[in-house]
Amino acid sequence: MKCKMSANSKKLVYTRDNCRLTFDQRCFYEKNGYLVIRKLVPLDLLQKCSQRFDDIASGAVSKDIMTVMRDVSDRTSVNKIQDITQDEILRLYINYDPMIDIVEAVTGPNVMAVHSMLIAKPPDSGANTSRHPPHQDLYYFAFRPAERIVATWTAIEPCDSLNGCLFVSPGSHLEQKLYPHEYPPGANNKLYHGIQNLPNTTQWIDLEMEPGDTVFFHPLLIHGSGVNKSNRTRKAISCHYAAGDCHYIDIKGTVHEPIAKEIVEVACKRYSLSGIEYNDIWRLKNTLVRGVRSNL
Repeated sequence: MKCKMSANSKKLVYTRDNCRLTFDQRCFYEKNGYLVIRKLVPLDLLQKCSQRFDDIASGAVSKDIMTVMRDVSDRTSVNKIQDITQDEILRLYINYDPMIDIVEAVTGPNVMAVHSMLIAKPPDSGANTSRHPPHQDLYYFAFRPAERIVATWTAIEPCDSLNGCLFVSPGSHLEQKLYPHEYPPGANNKLYHGIQNLPNTTQWIDLEMEPGDTVFFHPLLIHGSGVNKSNRTRKAISCHYAAGDCHYIDIKGTVHEPIAKEIVEVACKRYSLSGIEYNDIWRLKNTLVRGVRSNL
């Protein structure tokens, strides 16, 4: 489909004109660092993913190379399954064409899935461990440029302020700053690092979403999720995508080092490996979704 580019489109730096987003939608993403598209993903696809999560969590289906994570305060409760790109059912979401068409407005035509998960967020045990502290996803990614990376996050169940919906700081990506992250005081789930010294003036917006609603957001956007104070789970499925020609960076001496060390230690222990580096893990995890794979 051919599309005429407006003169104003040339001023936008985080998106490209592939005829999948309106000019107003692109402007909103550029200004705020996120964009919600309502009812983008069909409910039948999400129901299949939800059932797959339940089957993996219960052990009815093998987890294979996926990582099953349990709440630190309730080891019987599975709160997340990561690295889901190889699962034939969960891959239906990752490859969902109407969603990838929008992803291409950020990454361009060569699209890699780089990080994926399905999050259940069960009711909180009282320790507030269901909260994910404010963070930036670029903290975890050892590749650049940041403006060619985008997250998708789709509600499987209603996500509201009571059961711990996402909250975002609109426009925080524009600072172009990657903050140091660390574990907050007290018990916290594995790898739930956060930014500890944000200004008190930071503005937050809750993203309340219905099943099928999908938010796309920039990897420098500061965001988190609240405590699940309800008696419901808050299921959502998410994937980060990057341009195939993104390049790996040297993380030595950067804010990435603490998380890289922790993830490498976990991988070495789980898979009985030695001598691997952080970028090696990403090379193994990243999978082609559309177009051609090059650097990643």
